[in-house]
Amino acid sequence: MNTDGLIVVDKPAGMTSHDVVARIRRLAKTRRVGHGGTLDPMATGVLIIGVNRATRLLTYVIGSEKSYAATIRLGESTVTDDAEGDVTGTASTSAVTDDAIRAGLAAQTGEIDQVPSAVSAIKINGQRAYKRVREGESVEIPARRITVHRLDVLDIRRPEGHDVIDVDIDVTCSSGTYIRAIARDLGATLGVGGHLTALRRTAVGGMTLDTAATLTELEERAPDVIGLSLAEAARRSFPQRTATEEETRILRHGGPLAAAGIDGPYAVFDPSGEVLAIVSERAGRARAEIVLSPA
Repeated sequence: MNTDGLIVVDKPAGMTSHDVVARIRRLAKTRRVGHGGTLDPMATGVLIIGVNRATRLLTYVIGSEKSYAATIRLGESTVTDDAEGDVTGTASTSAVTDDAIRAGLAAQTGEIDQVPSAVSAIKINGQRAYKRVREGESVEIPARRITVHRLDVLDIRRPEGHDVIDVDIDVTCSSGTYIRAIARDLGATLGVGGHLTALRRTAVGGMTLDTAATLTELEERAPDVIGLSLAEAARRSFPQRTATEEETRILRHGGPLAAAGIDGPYAVFDPSGEVLAIVSERAGRARAEIVLSPA
């Protein structure tokens, strides 16, 4: 049974990411559990959980590109920019055209400056923004440069008897992108307000819903809950290099290897396929950022 590795969890609605971590700690019978990127309670889908030594890979997982399926509701604004917050404004959508919706979303693709939702986990003067908002403060969060690689409109619906428009989208974006902010900004561009009514994360880097397990499934196979061994997780997440026996000895003792000309952090494996370290190259040497299999 693997005791170190990653779990691709299909998070249910209504749970925080920390709730899922607490559940996995109980199932895996270890305290060394962490998550690779927060999902709001309303959101479902891919949440990467690291167990034991694999928690050291989560720094890299958090920075991975992410994909989402989401629904934007136009005609209503909320305090949280999603369906969990109180409605703060409504407007008629009768004059909003499909072309205007598509143009408004197209303007949010590529490299853009995005202001995160005020109700977010970003710290302002040492305190989480959402906590300050809930205490009645007005919070100003500076814009951040993010990249929306792809933003496809899947469907535009006008529910009968309601003066709103629901827009289904599929998004692939850089880490740090707020899909709630895309909804808010589309509503602002169109002058009718907008918020997110559904959000499902479909991928984090190369890890997708296809390999995700529900908490019920994990309960049934506990404590054998690891989905990707440490080596498998490293192969999914990084370029690879195989070390010789001598290089393996050097790396296990924290020493540098000769550069191999591989861009970015990459995983080094020993001749048997065990992952040794995550390294990066500078000044002609490959040096370990983290050693996963020390001497």
